[in-house]
Amino acid sequence: MKYGFSKNQLKRYCNSLGIEYAHYPEVGIQSEQRQELNTQDDYDKLFAVYCENNLTKTRSSQEKILNLLKERKRIALTCFEANICQCHRKHLAEAIENLPDFEYEVTHI
Repeated sequence: MKYGFSKNQLKRYCNSLGIEYAHYPEVGIQSEQRQELNTQDDYDKLFAVYCENNLTKTRSSQEKILNLLKERKRIALTCFEANICQCHRKHLAEAIENLPDFEYEVTHI
């Protein structure tokens, strides 16, 4: 948990700017799995497990996210991790890109 990066605060701030906030915790990584990540190798191992165990089981949520993209034309996957190589959103975005009917460009900022 990062100070100021809570679901309720983020939702409230987004809403104040006219941005709809949707929360899909099932496509995230549990806190206890994110402990003791000291090297890129630690992250790589975590994401291998995440891709095999989580992304294969959350396809319906990924499809919901894709449907939001189709409806809204632009969405943002957010996380407090700045380094894309150390964040699950890279792998989530790749899983969504591989869904049928994905016709968009992904930009990591």
